Amino acid sequence: MFKGIYTPSITILDENGKFDFPKMEAHINNLIDNGINGILFFGSIGEFFAFTLEEKKQLVDFTVEKVNKRVPVLIGIGGTNQDEVFELGQYCKEANVDGLVIISPYYFGPTEDAAELYFGKFAGTVDLPIMLYNFPARTGNDLSPELVYKLAMKYKNIVSIKDTVDNISHTRKIIQKVKAERPDFTVLSGFDEYYVVNRISGGDGVLCGLTNVEPKLFTTLHEAYENKDFITIEKCAKQVSHLMKLYDTTDLFLTGIKAAVKAKGLDISPYTKEPAVQLTEEQFQYIQNIINEANELVLV
Repeated sequence: MFKGIYTPSITILDENGKFDFPKMEAHINNLIDNGINGILFFGSIGEFFAFTLEEKKQLVDFTVEKVNKRVPVLIGIGGTNQDEVFELGQYCKEANVDGLVIISPYYFGPTEDAAELYFGKFAGTVDLPIMLYNFPARTGNDLSPELVYKLAMKYKNIVSIKDTVDNISHTRKIIQKVKAERPDFTVLSGFDEYYVVNRISGGDGVLCGLTNVEPKLFTTLHEAYENKDFITIEKCAKQVSHLMKLYDTTDLFLTGIKAAVKAKGLDISPYTKEPAVQLTEEQFQYIQNIINEANELVLV
């Protein structure tokens, strides 16, 4: 159901930490105009952990209206308060969201048995397509291929996974385990540079942060792969590889992604919810240099 190039959108804020709705609309339109297949709001890069339930509902309404069914809208509903996670999931259903992305409860990472109960409870009560979100570096626990298989076999509305594991073998094992019996189940990589190897392994694409910065680069890569245009695939993959440096430029990687969107021409504030350390001018110059260097690779 969810395949191709998906963007976990940044949440654009003003200097007071409030939603900048006009800039959010401009960013959404830019993503769609450049061929993105779908947008996730309140993923990790979207700072889902930093907003109240009411703030999230406000942005859900805004994004559904502005996207206006041009591409699927996914909403990350993860959190540590299960009642609030359920409430947001039901709200998304009423708001005509296209799907939910659910990450494991963090801090106390659940055992496999607890995780199976947790995800199963949502799948059994919220009538929307569900994408599992595996990010063990942040949650403290891993959704194993065996667990993903159990959930996919038992709940037909669990239709996809974003596997943010810096080890393509983990993703490959999920693909091989689940798709043998559920070929409709889609597997997206959370690491930008894994698009090609994800597809070679039988996966379906990426849901990754750099698509905020260079959406056309990723949709060009996707089109080239579909058409077996290996020269273009190589050029795009080299650019992606260079742009991966952006993740190491700031205190929180999401601040660097916001700054890179600004460097590309959308005049936004790179403000990130505190206690994050805010962007410095030196970091911004470095980010601009990375983008310029990546663009020069096209000419090589």
